[in-house]
Amino acid sequence: MVTQEAYLFNGTIRENLLYSRPEATQEELERACKLANIHDFIVSQELGYDAMVGNRGLKLSGGEKQRISLARVVLKNPKILVLDEATSSLDSISEYAIQTALEAVMHGRTSIVIAHRLSTILAADRILVVKDGVIAEQGTHEELLEQGGIYQELYETQFKRVLEHDD
Repeated sequence: MVTQEAYLFNGTIRENLLYSRPEATQEELERACKLANIHDFIVSQELGYDAMVGNRGLKLSGGEKQRISLARVVLKNPKILVLDEATSSLDSISEYAIQTALEAVMHGRTSIVIAHRLSTILAADRILVVKDGVIAEQGTHEELLEQGGIYQELYETQFKRVLEHDD
């Protein structure tokens, strides 16, 4: 599971990654980090995978922590991937890097994405809109826009500036 807050402990990047699968090889670590778009950042650090992250990842940006958390999940290789507001606390640049990584990570596996930012779910096979604990609408992005309900209202609210500039 990748949550809004990436939980890292005071140790090295390597130790934080191996938490999900202690027997992983260096090659597997690097493959997971490349998939999560964090490998280049890691190798740019003086100590690379042995760089300290600080308590709760203090020495890293939100996007870097999130991508390390994502790489940790890739190493675990779960059959079902749960993303709980994984990009909600990130700036646009970090969100884009995570979105790109998520596309690769979610490919070929069941993924449940909990999101308030619709940009996170636009390409989903099926979107469920939950209101007051009940599924209010469901369908693809296009189907939900055509329904003209809650999803369309959320979409227009979140993308209003973009939609206005297209006119």
